[in-house]
Amino acid sequence: MEITFESADPPALAAFWSEFAGDEIELTFVWSDAPKIEKNRIHIDLASTSPEHQADIVARALKLGAEHADVGQADVPWVVLRDPQGNEFCVLEPRPEYPGVIAAVVVDSRDPLASAEATGHPVARSGDGFASVRPEAGPWLEFVRTDDPEPITNRVRVRWADPA
Repeated sequence: MEITFESADPPALAAFWSEFAGDEIELTFVWSDAPKIEKNRIHIDLASTSPEHQADIVARALKLGAEHADVGQADVPWVVLRDPQGNEFCVLEPRPEYPGVIAAVVVDSRDPLASAEATGHPVARSGDGFASVRPEAGPWLEFVRTDDPEPITNRVRVRWADPA
């Protein structure tokens, strides 16, 4: 899986994400002068192994320039942050289904089940407003329902190879 971030300063954003991404997905950073004006349609969820680990990840991210973000999440057990260039990401509470550094790549979708099925991978789980697929190795690819209007720009993109 490859995630591409558009950025006004690709080396700085790459340095930030190198602290958290591990080697489970390929991150690519490309230059763009387009301003960030809305919530990204795609974001990364980082996994944690304990409440203390979750707090440590959040503290490290904040020290490296991340900020807390409110995307309408209300009272949830995960922490929503923005990286130094405004891209949203979450630090999840411990969940056994997420053993890696990156728990999931999350994509907003009007029809999560159809989006998951369109990947060509088997749908591993689905429910009210979400559907998930998972390769044999690496993070989940999760689609969550949104009624948000189509984004003006897609500053973060995901590319996932067709199943073999």
